[in-house]
Amino acid sequence: MFINTIKIDLERIASSIDPNIFGGYMEIGLWGDTRYDYLDVGDSPHGDKKMLRDDIRSAFEQMNLRHIRFPGGNFASGYRWIEGVGPYQERPTHHDLAQFTNNSNQYGTNEFIKFCRLMNIEPYLCANCGDGNMREAADWVEYCNGTANTLLANLRRQHGYEKPHKVKYWGIGNEVDGQWQIGCKTPQEYARTVTEFSKVMKWTDPEIKLIASAVSLWEDNPHHQKTDWVERVQLILEQAGEKIDFLSIHRYAHLFIDEPFENYMAFAQDLDERIKACEGLIRAVSLEKGIKHDIGIAVDEWAIWRYPTSLRLNTPISVTLNKQGVAHPPVTHKEVPPDYLNAIDLEDAVVAALYLNTFIRNARSIRMTNFAAMPTLMGIDLVHPDKPVVLPTIFYPFQLYSRTCGQQSLDVFWDSEVFTGTFKNRTYKGIRILDIAATLDETRKKLVVYAVNQSKEKEMETTISLVSGHFNGSARVSFVNGPDVKAENTDEYPNRVATKEITLKVTGKSFSYTFEPHSVTALICDVS
Repeated sequence: MFINTIKIDLERIASSIDPNIFGGYMEIGLWGDTRYDYLDVGDSPHGDKKMLRDDIRSAFEQMNLRHIRFPGGNFASGYRWIEGVGPYQERPTHHDLAQFTNNSNQYGTNEFIKFCRLMNIEPYLCANCGDGNMREAADWVEYCNGTANTLLANLRRQHGYEKPHKVKYWGIGNEVDGQWQIGCKTPQEYARTVTEFSKVMKWTDPEIKLIASAVSLWEDNPHHQKTDWVERVQLILEQAGEKIDFLSIHRYAHLFIDEPFENYMAFAQDLDERIKACEGLIRAVSLEKGIKHDIGIAVDEWAIWRYPTSLRLNTPISVTLNKQGVAHPPVTHKEVPPDYLNAIDLEDAVVAALYLNTFIRNARSIRMTNFAAMPTLMGIDLVHPDKPVVLPTIFYPFQLYSRTCGQQSLDVFWDSEVFTGTFKNRTYKGIRILDIAATLDETRKKLVVYAVNQSKEKEMETTISLVSGHFNGSARVSFVNGPDVKAENTDEYPNRVATKEITLKVTGKSFSYTFEPHSVTALICDVS
């Protein structure tokens, strides 16, 4: 009989964990003129957290977000930040070419930063590197962070914000390797662009951290030819490596709706390969060019959704809105097939946890991540924004990890039964059914073991043992699960998938636990 095992040495610390792995992303243009009504905190410069709806405020607080990326997304490549500041009645309506919607600019820089400060979330602004220029980007930094008696710092003061916003994180463009993007750039063009943008932005404020847009189009699809991503990453690092702090990548768990469950689970193998490849490129170029500071990887956009089967025939669809969020690429003006409007279910939550486990195991290089489309994660119905929030299945793994993750990632050994899955025409054999990550909080003596059971039907009885140290009396078990992998949370059944908790007595060097099928579990253990 096969014995599933997890062996942990508390002294085998792989890396510290940057809290910024728990971030979010919001894109203005996707939701038209009502997109941020749910974030209204009043018209005063200071706002009031109490003006947020209770369910929305509660969802934000439970997620424990460290930062939010704004204003997008494809929208960022045509965004004029100056149009979204100042008196509301003077702000012009702007046609968004990325999403074919009109943006009234009633929600802009100051409203976003005001919301972030109220919720103790760090703002992350993405500069227009599509049809924008370096002067516009540097001016935005000066408007937000300037302290001197200058035109733009004084303009911010005139708008009611005497103190600088001190925005720390700044992106230089979004998905600039994608042909769907306004101002798409070749590897050579973008490397030159990011060199000049980074120079003037850091001259304006040397304290900011800059994120360069590296890769979003990893492979060919029916509508676009993949980027030369190795060349792109290398050129960015060679030309601008001394000035940037992060390289951003985007990776979505995109599959067709009718694909097998095992293929969906295989996504984490693909993600891990691409992270390690980028990490290797960063290390190689940094060594060759003598770059002294660490350059981290920012997974600027990650999310889960599946394509309709109609796209197998290369049928073009439009960006559209349903209660869960939006359909992403490709963009035309044709009607969306009905099967595109799929619900968010338990298997999506399982994949979300696989993402998070991958980020923790690769914490040496992954310093920031942003879940795309925050309203989706929070269960906000954007078609009917007045409806109460129904927290979707994917909310619960994010909440569980963000509130329990320790400061250090451990190098864990584990062994379990295996399966085979195919993602994007690449077949992965020997995938362990149990996917494991572990963190340590040395101050509080807390070990957290995160386990994702990727089996649809099988319980996984497992022995968890310590190579060094001892379990110190108790363990809290928090697990996310539902009746089957297609279970979803609805208005009628809002808690079909949720987090449950039990307590175990564990002492000595080892204990056994049985992980339920299709589940996400955190074993939070006192250790000494």
